[in-house]
Amino acid sequence: MPVQKTILVIDDEPDTLTYFTSLLEDNGYATVSAKNGEEALNCVKVAAPDLITLDITMPEMSGVKFYRTVREDVRWKHIPVVIITGVSENFKDFISSRRQVPPPDGFISKPIDREQFLELVAKLLYAAS
Repeated sequence: MPVQKTILVIDDEPDTLTYFTSLLEDNGYATVSAKNGEEALNCVKVAAPDLITLDITMPEMSGVKFYRTVREDVRWKHIPVVIITGVSENFKDFISSRRQVPPPDGFISKPIDREQFLELVAKLLYAAS
């Protein structure tokens, strides 16, 4: 039996966090959740997940800062990151053009298409294993 993959879900909106964790768990994934970048960084330090879904606009530590921190650390830079945000499509171009860090592995706008989201997660987890 394959090992269950763990996904870290990061979002400051409780309803959104519940939605994503439920959706992923209903599709066979284990989840860990965090409501901001600082909490998420602590989760990654304790046990690196197989994939991260990341909201951008959050209190404490923004999604951009969390993303940069993960991508710059050799221990975590291999973890696929899917950015899920209500921020405009221009943000995808912005984050993908940063020279300091590579672009995210996936980018999905809210409201999400459930099937598209689950296909992307499966593809990234399969490619990473």
